[in-house]
Amino acid sequence: MQRIGLWSMRFRGHPSLPDLEAAGWDTLWIPGLDGTGALDDVKHLLQAAPHSTVVTGVLNIWGQSPQELSKRIAELDADRLLVGLGVGNAAGAASSGQDYGNPIASMSRYLDQLEVPADRLLLGALGPKMVDLAVARTAGWHPFLVTPSYVARERARVGKGPLIAPHQAVVLESDPARARAIARAEIGMFIGFPAYRNNLRRLGFTDQDLVPGGSDRLIDALVAHGGVAEIRDRVRAQLEAGADHVALHFLGANSFLPTHLSELTKENF
Repeated sequence: MQRIGLWSMRFRGHPSLPDLEAAGWDTLWIPGLDGTGALDDVKHLLQAAPHSTVVTGVLNIWGQSPQELSKRIAELDADRLLVGLGVGNAAGAASSGQDYGNPIASMSRYLDQLEVPADRLLLGALGPKMVDLAVARTAGWHPFLVTPSYVARERARVGKGPLIAPHQAVVLESDPARARAIARAEIGMFIGFPAYRNNLRRLGFTDQDLVPGGSDRLIDALVAHGGVAEIRDRVRAQLEAGADHVALHFLGANSFLPTHLSELTKENF
């Protein structure tokens, strides 16, 4: 796994993919969403990129039982697969006919029944309790919509060793207003979710920032926009804060495979 990877919704649905490995991307993050069809897409991606690490970022635990997931992972028989798991929310649990309960307890029970080695697991975590569970029971965690200050705080708290692999949204657009509009259109809705709002408050953002779509200050803190230099600066900031790996999510209609940014995949951070 290089220190930078590609996170994309476009890995879902069995798409026809370009040669990702030739473009320099050897770590591919596939969103699990509600879990429906995710492992079929994982299998397709493993076949399309036979030398890459594939990571689910993240697979909602309510979409399949731990026994079902263990069986599917064993059938894939791929040591290139890391399974990122998330507890989602009460609505997701209810839609599967399950009780959300306490999220830490629910995730703990799921891990108790899962037959996948800990070093092949990650958790989607933000708050300290879920992070501590990730550190105790898995290889680390994949935080979504976080700043380098979050990474620095949690690295200082948990120490060296656990993998921290933050999601980093980026927009290849030099005009700040257009870049913010693209960011709001694609990830702005997440700012309304309680788990993200709570974490952003812990990072010092206020009601003035947590407006629908997010304030300019919040969008600029969460989404790197500009050209190659600006993207590189944000990646370096995350790594210098203590991240082991950064999962880049390119936003915008033409940003799925930015081959002209292949230098970002080199080990020069």
